[in-house]
Amino acid sequence: MSTIQPGRLHHVAVICADYAVSKRFYTEVLGLRVIAENYRAARNSYKLDLALPDGSQIELFSFPDAPPRPTRPEAQGLRHLAFEVPDVQAAADALAAQGIAVERLRTDEYTGRRFTFFADPDGLPLELYEAGPEVTPGTLP
Repeated sequence: MSTIQPGRLHHVAVICADYAVSKRFYTEVLGLRVIAENYRAARNSYKLDLALPDGSQIELFSFPDAPPRPTRPEAQGLRHLAFEVPDVQAAADALAAQGIAVERLRTDEYTGRRFTFFADPDGLPLELYEAGPEVTPGTLP
């Protein structure tokens, strides 16, 4: 029997309540590059493809009357998105300077790396996770 053998993460899809607000957040606050932006008239919906430096993407959707996220962050399904950054404190300070609430920095008890959480305009939990040394697949840091 063959296995699927997934490669890197290609994209994560996010549904937002206010397209203009979320577009500004992801492009101006987080600095993601726009790959493509399309308005889908039949769905009264935008689809914005955003690139991260490693080639993975975030697809930002707007749908009329989408229900809000039920809880933060412990509902079943996607818990949060985590972005690797070289310096968590510097990234947290940059967000705070733009009026974004950032939780206190914590240290991952297993890796020793620092991390923190903040939220996008719709309350989707986002994490900043400090980069560390490269780990060979199949080994522990």
